Amino acid sequence: MAEKKKSYFELLERIDVTHLMEKKGRFTYLSWAHAVRELRRLFPEATWEVHEYADKDGEINPYMHTDCGYFVKVTVTVDGVPMTQIHPVLDNYNKAIENPNAFEINTSIQRCLAKAIALHGLGLHIFAGEDLPPSDPLTAQDKSDIVAELEKAKVEKEQYTQIMDKLNNGTININNKQKAITYIRSIANG
Repeated sequence: MAEKKKSYFELLERIDVTHLMEKKGRFTYLSWAHAVRELRRLFPEATWEVHEYADKDGEINPYMHTDCGYFVKVTVTVDGVPMTQIHPVLDNYNKAIENPNAFEINTSIQRCLAKAIALHGLGLHIFAGEDLPPSDPLTAQDKSDIVAELEKAKVEKEQYTQIMDKLNNGTININNKQKAITYIRSIANG
């Protein structure tokens, strides 16, 4: 049977960008510059558009002003698929800015760009509040190896159930299989 070709989303979703994550206050994010670089490495033809709006005087701006605040909008196209993100103009505390300046609008455009890229998979796990991108699932043999370690370790029923739940729900995956086995062995050794 021929191996199924992974979609562009699956390729981007599995890129580990945790080493590129930055923290500002209590928020973790992926800088727009890192997001663009990682995207363009795999998809150099990717494009994006910052949407523009006419104000009441007919002046064209890269933001829209509504009764509830200022917003920016970016569309990123990868592999022929456009994804659009709308983002409010916010400060570092994620509060709406009543009268933003050019720098604050530009910052929101860049945040919006990073989020639009994430809609294609790259760094999406960050916005889901997860530390790591999804991993390939364990094979039947991998699962057997872990169950064998559990049987050897003779762990208590409650711990056995917890580990089996993690094994069955995918929390234990190919990226952390060895860590799980090391943990089970540490339980057995007291």
